[in-house]
Amino acid sequence: MRNKVIGALFLSLAASIWGAMYVVVKVVVDVVPPLELVWIRYVIAVITLAIIGICMKQSWKIAKRDWLLIFLVGLIGNTISIVTQETGTMLSTAQMGAIITATTPAFMVIFARFILKEKITIKKCLSILLATIGVVVIVGSGRIDVTQKLGGLSLLIAAVTWAIMSVLVKKIPSHYSQIVVTTYSSMIAVILLTPFVLPKLNDLDYTRIVDPTISGGLLYLGIVSTAGGFLLWNKGLQLMNASSGGLFFFFQPIVGAFLGWLLLQETIGASFWLGTILIFSGVFIVMKDE
Repeated sequence: MRNKVIGALFLSLAASIWGAMYVVVKVVVDVVPPLELVWIRYVIAVITLAIIGICMKQSWKIAKRDWLLIFLVGLIGNTISIVTQETGTMLSTAQMGAIITATTPAFMVIFARFILKEKITIKKCLSILLATIGVVVIVGSGRIDVTQKLGGLSLLIAAVTWAIMSVLVKKIPSHYSQIVVTTYSSMIAVILLTPFVLPKLNDLDYTRIVDPTISGGLLYLGIVSTAGGFLLWNKGLQLMNASSGGLFFFFQPIVGAFLGWLLLQETIGASFWLGTILIFSGVFIVMKDE
């Protein structure tokens, strides 16, 4: 029970951090394009994680048989998912992003069934349904143009790849430090993106990047959202079933909507609170099912 509570806390914090990330990305992506933004945030994250790992005297050894899994986590989750997520955020609306993000836990249940052989219970299906309805109630719907459709497709790819990554994390032996695993998977993202990013770095407007709002946003994305968020998410998944852990992803749109109201003066009505109740109900059901 104690591990379940701790895992739930870690997953809730990670999803909440990523909910705030959407507000930050919306501001920073106007100055730093998505690909360059992902690369910069991972460079910051790797430096941060390496310092923490060295100070904590972590063992950096990984068995050869486990490198493929870590590479796949870095490729699918840290690279493809995050690039498509930030591209989709740039092209679409926050509402669309939240709706499509809500599909991630459903994909996690499916992939956990085939990859980890986890059972799909009636309670898990009910919890996903309640939480998904809650997100839809919060963000509503609207007409979309071609650009937003492309953004929606990008976000769907992000949701699917994030679900695959979250399930693969469960296959990495738990005796490895999450700091070490997260550092290596983030390094893989940096290595994979570097050939595409380096030619474009000279085109960035560094006079705008040093602005406290932009530079602070980059530090948040690198240190808090990437280093901290991934550590919390990966550790939380080690303490819970992957399919159940995915439900905590629904905290992301709650926090995103709340901060949009608080910082961007977006309107929050009764639908927000109704949706929040439905989401928490879904999480409570899956907690009882653990």
